[in-house]
This record gives sequence, C-alpha cells and structure tokens, in this order.
Amino acid sequence: MVLSTMRYLLCGIVSFLCSISISYSQVKAPGPFGPVPTENQMRWQEMEYYAFVHFSLNTYTDQSWGFGNEDVKLFNPLKLDCRQWARICKEAGMKGIILTVKHHCGFCVWPSKYTEYSVKNAPWKNGHGDVVREMADACKEYGLKLGIYLSPWDRNHPDYGKPEYITYFRNQLTELLTNYGPIFEVWFDGANGGSGYYGGANETRTIDRTTYYDWQNTYKLIRRLQPDCVIWNDGGDRADLRWVGTEGGLVGETNWSLLNGKGEVEWNMLHHGLENGDSWVPAEVNTSIRPEWFYHPHEDNHVKTVPQLMETYYNSIGRNGTLLLNFPIMPNGLIHPNDEKAALGLAKAVKEAFAVNLATNKKAEASNVRGNARQFGADMSIDNNKNTYWTTDDEVTNASLTIDLGKPTTFNRFLVQEYIRLGQRVKAFTVEAFVDGNWKQLATATTIGYKRILRFPAVKATQVRLNITGSKSSPLISNIGIYNAPQILAAPSIIRNQSGEITITPADMESVVYYTLGSAQPTSKSKKYTGPFQSEGKLEVSAIAYEPATGKSSPVSREKFDISRKNWKVIAQNDEKANLILDGNPFTAWHQNKNKEMPIDLVLDLGSEQKLCGFKYLPDQGNASGAIAKYQFFVSQDNKEWKLVDEGEFANIKNNPLWQTKSFTAVKARYIKLRAVREVNGNNDAGYAEVDVITQ
Repeated sequence: MVLSTMRYLLCGIVSFLCSISISYSQVKAPGPFGPVPTENQMRWQEMEYYAFVHFSLNTYTDQSWGFGNEDVKLFNPLKLDCRQWARICKEAGMKGIILTVKHHCGFCVWPSKYTEYSVKNAPWKNGHGDVVREMADACKEYGLKLGIYLSPWDRNHPDYGKPEYITYFRNQLTELLTNYGPIFEVWFDGANGGSGYYGGANETRTIDRTTYYDWQNTYKLIRRLQPDCVIWNDGGDRADLRWVGTEGGLVGETNWSLLNGKGEVEWNMLHHGLENGDSWVPAEVNTSIRPEWFYHPHEDNHVKTVPQLMETYYNSIGRNGTLLLNFPIMPNGLIHPNDEKAALGLAKAVKEAFAVNLATNKKAEASNVRGNARQFGADMSIDNNKNTYWTTDDEVTNASLTIDLGKPTTFNRFLVQEYIRLGQRVKAFTVEAFVDGNWKQLATATTIGYKRILRFPAVKATQVRLNITGSKSSPLISNIGIYNAPQILAAPSIIRNQSGEITITPADMESVVYYTLGSAQPTSKSKKYTGPFQSEGKLEVSAIAYEPATGKSSPVSREKFDISRKNWKVIAQNDEKANLILDGNPFTAWHQNKNKEMPIDLVLDLGSEQKLCGFKYLPDQGNASGAIAKYQFFVSQDNKEWKLVDEGEFANIKNNPLWQTKSFTAVKARYIKLRAVREVNGNNDAGYAEVDVITQ
C-alpha cells in the first residue's frame, strides 16, 4: 500500500514537472519590432572589423584626389604583394578587405576592357598585371572576404556627366562582380562633379547626385550578380549601410541602426541613426590608420598609435557600428612597417582587454522573465550563445538583470548585445555595481544594438546589475560581458604657441613625461618635463608618458616645428581673435568675413624675409563650416606686389578636416596671402584653426 502510494506520488510529480516543461516550451518568442536586418546585413554586422586598401596613381603623385590626367606609366609597384596585405589583415583580426579598384582619377587597377586608363597600359608586369585578381586570390588563401570600392565620379572619362557614362560605369561594375568570385560589400563614394581632365576637356562638370546615377537600377544589377553582398553608398538612394558623417573614426553614442527609406538625411541622422526610422540601415565607421587615405611619405611618423586605435575601436564597434580601417599602400606595393606594427598592436590590445569574461559561469537573475520560461531566463545572456537571449513579457519594457560574481571582483568594462534579428529596442540603460553593501552607478547610456561597450574607472564589486530604463518593446539581451582591461597609456600632446613656448600634456595626469629635442627615442632616462619651456627656430620634440608604478610607457609623440611665429601679425584685421590662428592650439579657431563674398584673403606678415617652399592650413576642428575647398597662395616682399606661387584644392577636407600641406618652388618673401576661393559648403565663410609655413 505504501509503495503504491509512493509510486502514485512520484508519477504525479513527474507529470507536474513535465507539464511545467511543456508550458516552458510553449512560451512564444517575441515577434519582430520595427525594421530588422536582412541576412546579408547580419553577416556583415558579425564581421565587425575589416580593412580598406587605397592604392592608385595618387600613390605616386602624393595627391589625395587625382585629376584624371596622371600618367599611367607612373604605376609600377615593383614589390606589390597582396599576400602581405592579407596576412597583416588576418593577423590584425580583420575579416575582409575592401580594395579601391578605381578612385576619382578614373585609373583602374584591373585590366578593364572598357578603358585604356588601367593597369594594362602600365609598366607593371608589362601590362599583364591585375591587382584585383591578386587581391581576390590572397583573400581566398587567408580566409578573408573581398569587397570593392568603385568611385562613381571619374575625372578621366570623357562621358562623365552624360548618360553614356552610366553604361560605362555599370559595364565596369559587371566586370568586377562576375570575374573575381564572391564580393561581400560594394562601396560607392559620394564625391562627384568638379574640375577634371575628362578625356582632354579639362573643365568643370556638375551632376544632380539625386538622379544622375540612377542608383536603383544599379542596385538591381548588383543584387542579381552578387545576391549575398551589401551596398554602401554616400552618394545617392538609400543602400544597405550608412556613412556616419565623419572619417574621424567614431559614430554617435546614441546609434540607431535605422533611417527612413526615403527623404533627405541630415548629418545628425547619419551620426546617430533615427529612432523611429522605417528601414534597417546600420552604421559603418570608415577611417584611415594614417591622417589621409593614400600614402604620403611625410605621414610615416603620424600613424595612429595603439591608444588612438583603441579609442576608435570603442567608438565604432563599441557603439553598434562596424570598423573599416584603411591601409595606404606604399609606391613599392607594400604596407608600411609602421602601419603593420600599429594594426597588430591594436589586435593584441583588444585580445588582452577582452581575454577573460568575468560573467562566464556566474549566476544571473532578472526582475522579469518572459512567461517564467527557462528559454528566456537571465542566464541566457551569459551562456556565450548569440542565438539565445533574456527577454521579458510583452508589456514589460523596464527591467533589470543581476549577475552575482561570487566574490569581490575588479572590472572596468561592460559589454552588452541585443538580439537584433528581432529589431533594435533599448533606448536607455544603466550599469550598477554592488560595492561594500551598496549599489553604485557606474555608467548610463542610451542605445545598445548589436554591441555596446562601456568604459569606467576600475571598481571592485560582488554583483553587477543592468537596468533597462527605456525600451520600445520587451528588451532582448543576447550577451553580457564583464572585463578588466589593462590600462594603455596614451601619447602626450605637444604644442608650441606663438611666443615659441612648448607645452607637453599627458592624457593621464598621473603619469610622468620625458622628452628629447630631436628624433632620438625618449625613455625614462631622458629629460623630465616639468613645465612649458621656450624654443626658437626649427625644432623637433619627441615625448612619452611614463607610469612609474608599472614601468609602462606610452607610444612616442613627435612634432616638428618650423620657424618661430613670435613676430607674425595678421594684417588689416580689427578682431583680436584673429591671433587664434597662430596660438599653436588646434582646438581654437577664427572665422573671417562671413558677410563678404568669396574670394576672401588672409594676409600675414612674417616679420622678416624667409625662404618659403610651402604652407600648411588646418581648418576649424569644431565647426564643419568654413573649411577652404579651393585656394590660391601668394607671396610678397612689400605687401603691395603679389606673386601667385600655388593654387588648387584641399581634397576631401570636408570629411577629413586635417592639416593640409602644400609645397611649391622655393621663393623669398616676408608677406603671405592665403586666398579662400571656395568654401566646402559654398558659404561666404573662411575658417582657420592654424596657418603655418614651410621654410627651406
């Protein structure tokens, strides 16, 4: 009787547990909310990090943008090795390479049958070379995906601006999409129209960027030939991916992967996305490992440091974007050793920062779990499975998830991901730590998306809590990571003001700065920086930040200064702020004659006669307006008779507002005149952060 009763009770318990299990399995997953990514967009997003490669005739002319009349015979990379490019990208942790196959000058690095302006008429490999083929083969060997950049603007082709050019453009696109295997991304630049060679016409041409290229039919061609690829386009109809409005290496802290499918897109939308957009258009962050996109020898010592690249990583991949990092190829056809060292240094730093997930194998609890079902429990966020997630009941949009670390644990990074296959939902969240019996807020943020990484000072805690404080629908959290990243010292900044005083500022005020005058490598045994010091004439300063407690040193900062600007004067200006263009600080600026029509002249008295061979111009770093697009540069001995020594354009200055350096045949002068012929937006506004000269 007792055994029979026990058997009955056991059967009842088993039946009850089975009913619970069934109820769990029958809990429906949330439905999609708003726009969701396509499979192509998901594959692209999960790549996270891939390379750009810029290599063309610009490499040999030291230009940013060619005019289309550069000699094909200049292209002769005697050591070209796409396997070297692929190896470096693979070792750097990248998943693919986008090759610039044709830039604005129109030169093609594959033997296109539709133009003579290509490698087939270059001395490289006696006209039998094909960079795209070698790149495709190298990517296949190293397990990387291949993408292509094809400039819609062509300063060489005689038909640019006419309907016939669109046929030519699509014929070339067809060549590229049918002869080189799978393509993961097609990249179209937004630059268009302007002065160029145009088959010998040597004129300025304009187009209507909204209609000329007929993008929708071009997109149909791409999707027919390469159905698995994504399209990036800054120049026309909405594509699969969006630009972020800057080439500086960052997207907005608030970053929705949404835009409207039609209508104008303002800069703010590019940078932050659109919370209620009707289309899934995620952000790709494109930037170069050097200041510019093509190789320039004077940038060999201006390769971004590991700390700078880590900032880019956190501000792109860590803000729901992907990172497209450019390598400018040298004239010999190789990636420069400095670029390789920096890229591999970044890979090492990322690996060290995220080596140990402190949330793995810990306990997690949530304030609400959808249907109380195991399949949506808190532990689904820390199971290292991207296809499982914690979520709440439909009506619950504010909720919290707590991870018990088991013991006091030190950390300084928090990573969180949404299950974006069902849409991007979270609008706001906070992160807290349980420290000495109390909850302490570590960070507050807005969007999450595919991946969000927050940084904060190291804290020692026993528990960590994620609070979803705003969500468009039930939040879906697929992954949480907690890390203790090692500190990386950033290189100090070096500036010289108008009086010649040099100031060296470390990024971390607790570190000590050591410096050398010249190119010698500074160490902890070099001269210690104790405060600003005076200098005269041409000078090179090298400095490091050093942490005595750990013995760690930052990368080296190097700055070369030309003649002192102590006696320089801005002529015929009654605005005291005009002197800001000589103060050595790149973050102060002055704008001139906003109510006067172009051209606008800036005249400087150098105080004495100098032998000049070039000049430098830095646009306002805090205001997109005022950057000079076209310029003329004059010199004079007496401020009366002027000689034009250089004129041209500051290519790509709107998107990449960096130091512009121009050279000319040496000439003696005391006065200089920088004439702003055209501003990037067509405004009557000339803005300057700094102006300097290059002396012989």
